Amino acid sequence: MRLSRRSLLATTTAAVAASAAPAAAASGPGPAHGGGRTLRTGFERLAADGYALLDGRRVGVVTNPTGITREVRHIVDVMHADDRVDLTAVFGPEHGFRGTAQAGGSEGRYDDPATGLPVYDTYLKSGQDLAAVFTASGVDTVLFDIQDVGARFYTYIWTLFDCMEAAQLAGLSFVVLDRPNPVSGRAALGPVLHKEFATFVGRQPVSQAHGMTVAELALLFNAEFLRTPVALETVRMSGWKRSDFYDASGLPWVPPSPNMPTPETALVYSGTCLFEGTNLSEGRGTTRPFELLGAEGVDGRWAAAANELDLPGVRFREAYFAPTFSKFQGRTIGGVQLHVHDRERFDPVRTGIGLLVTAKRSWDGFAWRADNWIDKLTGSTQVRTMIDAGADTDEVVAGWQSELAAFRRKRREHLLYR
Repeated sequence: MRLSRRSLLATTTAAVAASAAPAAAASGPGPAHGGGRTLRTGFERLAADGYALLDGRRVGVVTNPTGITREVRHIVDVMHADDRVDLTAVFGPEHGFRGTAQAGGSEGRYDDPATGLPVYDTYLKSGQDLAAVFTASGVDTVLFDIQDVGARFYTYIWTLFDCMEAAQLAGLSFVVLDRPNPVSGRAALGPVLHKEFATFVGRQPVSQAHGMTVAELALLFNAEFLRTPVALETVRMSGWKRSDFYDASGLPWVPPSPNMPTPETALVYSGTCLFEGTNLSEGRGTTRPFELLGAEGVDGRWAAAANELDLPGVRFREAYFAPTFSKFQGRTIGGVQLHVHDRERFDPVRTGIGLLVTAKRSWDGFAWRADNWIDKLTGSTQVRTMIDAGADTDEVVAGWQSELAAFRRKRREHLLYR
């Protein structure tokens, strides 16, 4: 049976409501936070309802090391051991299902030693190629459970998009198990991607910091960006508020990728990842990636200039460090360390722009990457060309406000939490 976009979206909404109600009743006590609220992830609610949503389905799950319970058991191990779930395949994204690969890598096709399940590689696959992988696995339902970090250029949300599209092409159902946005869901920030700059670090017109959960993004993708919507169901969290940061969740933190060691990394990432588009180190190869930035020849003038901006919620310390890999491997370089002292006021994207502006003005060695990767990260040529033309932080930020306002209006229609 073929469903229209309107009927599919209605089915999605009904599934959200249906999956929420019985799970809340079935769930036992959990850790309380935020005035007695108890957060339960989408997986916790699915399991508490006896996996009723998956009854009679052949399930494959797209996940990585972040797909864990609060007892730090992986959901694949939990479901594989439960006769109520017919789990038949696992699909690994960038860095792999078990997380053994560095940035830009994956684990390939193999059988998982712990469960014997076949693990398929989704990295850099999309469209019919990815649909063929799903078809070959023999599943009829694709489950998604990965911890996101809230930035448009973090590739897992585009794995979500690609898998939704491929599931539709293969005629499969798609279920998203929700997890918190670790940097809160208060606001969308930053420039919106222009479609001509679409890559795997940004497929669709989404703001640089989206302020959404993965289930909310799935609803947005299905309604706005997929040519034909997939048969989508979401299992939302309970007990999460948009103002919550990750430490309010009571959940253990598992690095979603090797250079995302803590929730504090995620807090700055949507701004300082822009330094991937320059000749400065973004801190890879240190214990504080994306909090430490620098290059050979940079001195204390950069930290001083950044502090003069009086950016809300953050201060900058002159820092020296030697990355163990990536840019400037084994060489001592100078730069700054970000110290966020008020995360409620901190604006990571404005901060990233301020740091680019002051780096260019205080260090004569500053350069963009030759491939203009900065344009892929910011979503257009605007940031690069304005900074090159001498614009200050406020002028650059003002340049994207009309497009951001339009995205915020679109985003608002797909929010599940208050």
